[in-house]
Order: sequence, then structure tokens, then C-alpha cells
Amino acid sequence: MNHTVITYVGYLIIAIPLTIWVARTLHKNGRVFLLKSMKGDESLADSVNHLLVVGFYLVNLGFVSLYLKLDQAVQQISGVFEALSAKLGVVMLVLGGMHFFNIWLFSRMGKNGDGQPRHAKPPVYAGWNKDDQPQKP
Repeated sequence: MNHTVITYVGYLIIAIPLTIWVARTLHKNGRVFLLKSMKGDESLADSVNHLLVVGFYLVNLGFVSLYLKLDQAVQQISGVFEALSAKLGVVMLVLGGMHFFNIWLFSRMGKNGDGQPRHAKPPVYAGWNKDDQPQKP
């Protein structure tokens, strides 16, 4: 087995379990965060949590697969470690950035622009006038 193949195998052996570990951690610890963002709606929070994990697996494993190819053959054992660290570092940085974007997005869902909790107002039916235009209350 040459050094390039060793690099590919090492990359997959590290990246796939890392993906599984991060997804499980996000699923387990993300529920509380999502419950707050979803204003206590447990079924919605659990559903979104599951969908986020599925999306995480798809995006992460797709990115790991697409990013597998090396630009040049690895010649020495030191090149194996250099290529692995570069590949895994980029994967972790991109996915960490995506994760922080998701956290920011869900934290904004539960707040107005002034940082106060959002309170939905029910729609008010004011009735219709003879021209089928809504009347002002």
C-alpha cells in the first residue's frame, strides 16, 4: 500500500467516526437549545433536531467524500500526516462554521431585533365592507 492510499484510509477512518460523534453530541445537547428556540414545543423541537442531524450527516459525509481527493501523490510518511491534518482541519473548520451559523439562526428565531422574546399577535378580522376591502379597526 502506498502513502497516498494510507492517507485516504486514515482520512476516512478519522472523518467518519468524527462525524458520527459530533452528530450524536449535537443531537443530545441540541434539544434543550431547540426547545427554548421553539418556545417549549417539544414535538417541533425534536423534529427539527432530528432533521438537523440528518442534514448534518448528509452535508458532512458529502463534504468528506468530495474533499477526499489529493492534489498530488504523497511520497513520505510525513506527507501522510501533513495531508491528513490539512484535510481534516478544513473539514472541521467548515463544519464548525456551519454549526455556529445554525446556532445564531436558531437563537434569532426566539428574539426580536432588540433582543426581547418574540410574542406573536393573533390576526384580527376587521370585517369586510361592501367593496370587499378590509375595514380599518
